[in-house]
Amino acid sequence: MPAGALIGFYLLLGLLPLGLAWAQGLEPRTALDELATGLGLVALAMILLEFLLLGRFRSVTARVGSDVVMRSHQLLARAALVFALLHPFLYISPRAQAPVWDVTRQTVAETSWHALWPGIAAWLLLGGLVGMAIGRDATGLRYQHWRLLHGLAALVVAGFGVLHALRAGRYSAEPFLAWVWLGLLTVAVAALLYVYLIAPLLRLRRPFRITDIRHEADRTWVLALTPDFDGTLPYRAGQFAWLNVGHSAFSLNENPFSICSAPAAGGDVQFLIKELGDFTGTLDRLRLGTRAWLEAPHGHLTLDGREKATGIALIAGGVGLAPIIGILRQLRATGDTRPTTLIYGNRHAGQIAFAKDLKALERDHGTKVIHVLSEPPADWTGETGYVTPDLLRREFGTPDQRDWLYVLCGPPVMLRVVEDSLIALGIPPRNILSEQFVYE
Repeated sequence: MPAGALIGFYLLLGLLPLGLAWAQGLEPRTALDELATGLGLVALAMILLEFLLLGRFRSVTARVGSDVVMRSHQLLARAALVFALLHPFLYISPRAQAPVWDVTRQTVAETSWHALWPGIAAWLLLGGLVGMAIGRDATGLRYQHWRLLHGLAALVVAGFGVLHALRAGRYSAEPFLAWVWLGLLTVAVAALLYVYLIAPLLRLRRPFRITDIRHEADRTWVLALTPDFDGTLPYRAGQFAWLNVGHSAFSLNENPFSICSAPAAGGDVQFLIKELGDFTGTLDRLRLGTRAWLEAPHGHLTLDGREKATGIALIAGGVGLAPIIGILRQLRATGDTRPTTLIYGNRHAGQIAFAKDLKALERDHGTKVIHVLSEPPADWTGETGYVTPDLLRREFGTPDQRDWLYVLCGPPVMLRVVEDSLIALGIPPRNILSEQFVYE
């Protein structure tokens, strides 16, 4: 399913309750009452659909990118919060229990405690949930534990929201819409069960073991895994995996890392990992043969369907080189003769990873490699500073390079500058693939 179809499917489900409410043909109340109800219907639908944007469903992330999915998750959650917060304050009809004769609740806004308390609980918890997400770093929780608590809290909010809709909702009293709410809640529960139960059960059949650990650059390591089962990991160059080393397949101790090996090179899977704390700070203490599990492959930073591109430009910052060099290795292994240029930015020379491999790619594959250092040594003869618009213009400013494919991976600030600069050069946005290596 293409990305546009996925967006359309999300919009269809998000607006479905609103459409079903309109189709009931009930006598409308005041405009503000109907706006309040509409905001509540849309907010609840958005909250339930957020469970499909967990960043773990490859059918979604492979088309639009994990970083886009996660950013969409954040923005849509904030929009749902605004809708939900406004919803109860817009009613102007008398607040009371509906008379017996008013079966469609046309004259009042339902406020019986039986109907209201689940909505109050959901309303209060939703604000805390979004605040918990925005201030995640301040909680002091490890990401894995925070993610589980966040998911469970979101499920509680969704459950209270559905209960409130069924008890207090004027339109949700209609059986078909009530079943839609229950169906969306079931999907939300199923999404969490898949991530924390079904997916680990599936991984039990595909264990890996560590076969190599080596220091590659300043605070940067290469970790190699070999399948401990009959078969290989079916990934594409440029994708990433959630890596769990030395724990149960059901453990929350997993982290996302880009794969730096090429599928054509065999069954081993390699990762380029920078020391940033937690698991990454223990790489030097891992032992060969340690069991590992992969939730993979994820990501859309691949060349699939890009055969028409006349050349390939790759721009990386720091360990953003991992998927980029995987792509270059795959191009060399498959005999792809299209021109390739790599711009690779780092702070100092000691951070340059795979220096020998890059020289081999220059020699054997004809890849043009441009190193950029912001803190160069005295004898440095390469580019200095940052990946600037001027540098991009010098390397990719000719008309024929507008048909190239541009693959970017690095810090968010760098990606914004590079994307804006490429578009200013006339590169069509459809020819730019990017993925941040900061996973939020």
